[in-house]
Amino acid sequence: MLSLTIMRTMWPHGNSKVPGLVEAIAAAAPTVSPKYGLTSDLLIAHAMAQFSHECGAGNDMVEDINYTPERACEVWPSRFKNAADCLAKVGSFAGDRDFAIKLIDNVYGNRMGNRPGTHDGSTFIGRGLSQVTGRDGYKRLGDKIGLNLVDNPDLVAAPANALECGVADFILCGCLPFAQADDVQGVTKHLNGGFIGLSERMSWLTRWKTILGAQNPARHSTTWLQVSLNKLGAHPILVPDGSFGPMTAAALAEFQAAHGLEADGEVGPKTWAAIDEALAAV
Repeated sequence: MLSLTIMRTMWPHGNSKVPGLVEAIAAAAPTVSPKYGLTSDLLIAHAMAQFSHECGAGNDMVEDINYTPERACEVWPSRFKNAADCLAKVGSFAGDRDFAIKLIDNVYGNRMGNRPGTHDGSTFIGRGLSQVTGRDGYKRLGDKIGLNLVDNPDLVAAPANALECGVADFILCGCLPFAQADDVQGVTKHLNGGFIGLSERMSWLTRWKTILGAQNPARHSTTWLQVSLNKLGAHPILVPDGSFGPMTAAALAEFQAAHGLEADGEVGPKTWAAIDEALAAV
């Protein structure tokens, strides 16, 4: 199950754009996860791995549409031959402050339920943990969770709704059977519509599986040590992966120095005793 410690470990900058996001996700997890059938660490790991990629671990809760004409040609090469062609097709001009809106209305318009001749394209851009996109996507998700997201699209990225919106969208996209089969490609295909960022999603999945499986590690194991150092204020926060690497050694040495021990980054009876004592005082 997700916890605040785990969220802070995995998304250390998750509150940078949306204050309180990490805490809200952790608080909602005990209710939201079982409500939508995420009843095991494997299923939670698959959902959180996808979310971690889609929203940049909380840093990109709203799609960045501030493209230049040149960048638009790189992203949509089949639509625009060059910058001048792009400007002409979207009805814009060099230096136009409204270029981004016109561009996204053009690219996203008349599909995903977005109505032609409106600003639906630039209104229903990617938001939230799953980056739900398109008027139809917002309508379907809003109907599922009981919120009017069509008239209030920013609710998708609000801390109080973020986890439920993300998990509900994960379910609506048909990801659950593939997560149950531990098929990251199938999950990615159904959530993303393709395989964009698959290698990064796979990397996130490995990390999420590791940390969710490390919630009750054997006492005085390496994973237990990493979890304990996190509880005692390790910075940067360690990923409890059971591997005693340089970051773990550095965090341990910092703890030792703060507790009057030889800061050699190695564990022994005195260090274990000091950690046990410090944990008891937390």
